[in-house]
Amino acid sequence: MIQPPEWDDQRLEADRQESIERFRQERLREPVDLYASLVDEQRRIVEKLLEMTADLERMDDAELLEILTNETYRDSFRYLPGPPISEDDWKTLALAESLAPSRLQRDPATARRLADVVLAAIDRQRFPWLFEKREATQAERNAAVLASACLWAYQRVQAERRSSGKKRLEDSCEQCLQANGFRRVDRRPIRVPRDAPNPGTYCCETEVAGRRADFVVGLWDGRMGLIECKDSNSLVNSIKRLNNDTAAKASFWIQQFGQAAIVPLAVISGVFYHDSLTRAQQVGLRLVWEHGMDELGRWLQAVRRDAGA
Repeated sequence: MIQPPEWDDQRLEADRQESIERFRQERLREPVDLYASLVDEQRRIVEKLLEMTADLERMDDAELLEILTNETYRDSFRYLPGPPISEDDWKTLALAESLAPSRLQRDPATARRLADVVLAAIDRQRFPWLFEKREATQAERNAAVLASACLWAYQRVQAERRSSGKKRLEDSCEQCLQANGFRRVDRRPIRVPRDAPNPGTYCCETEVAGRRADFVVGLWDGRMGLIECKDSNSLVNSIKRLNNDTAAKASFWIQQFGQAAIVPLAVISGVFYHDSLTRAQQVGLRLVWEHGMDELGRWLQAVRRDAGA
């Protein structure tokens, strides 16, 4: 059976450097207007929060529910501690099963615990007047608003970068599959090879032996292609995404189904260690660069011709 290419060190390094350069150019072109607009948007929200709570000095039940049942206000509210609190940590610390507005409206005691968690960890640098038992000066208020807005905007840009990189890869991969004659079908759990999509079809976001694959492809020769899409923004991050996650899944799936039944692939972009790429190939994972998606298409067609489909 025809296998995807396994790259030698020279080709790996050439592709690695091209991927890094593409990452650099993308970041350099990234519009600074996005961050600035997010800061401006958040400044208005934090100003409103301070206005509603008399600079965080007063928070009755009605105001608290208005804040916590409004997703925009609630998200800004959890950025007032130093450091900000994640939603998961916030729920755990406040013993809150849910942040759903309907639940909080029926359970004001939980709403009060959520507020207490935030106020107990409030940032002394941004809100010094709360600890000095006095009114805020206008300069302090302005500084607190700007610092809070910048914290929120930075995290939002980071989240957008992570999600947009992965989505771009997934879109490229799906376009390649469809351009090479594959049709999307509904996903279903795959426990044994016969559960895989039929040849010429694929499904997305699918549990395979208990571990999720971004794409499961029914190859024309009866094998199952298991594709993961990984975008890395740093060398250290590449170890986590490629080796600790994707290559580990590939090893697991090979153990579960056998090397003859599956083809594990990673569609990758961004910044990677050379050694990370080498180790990933050694466990049986095959690599496709975003800038080299034509390689994936050529292999899919070669498999089809070989299978006589």
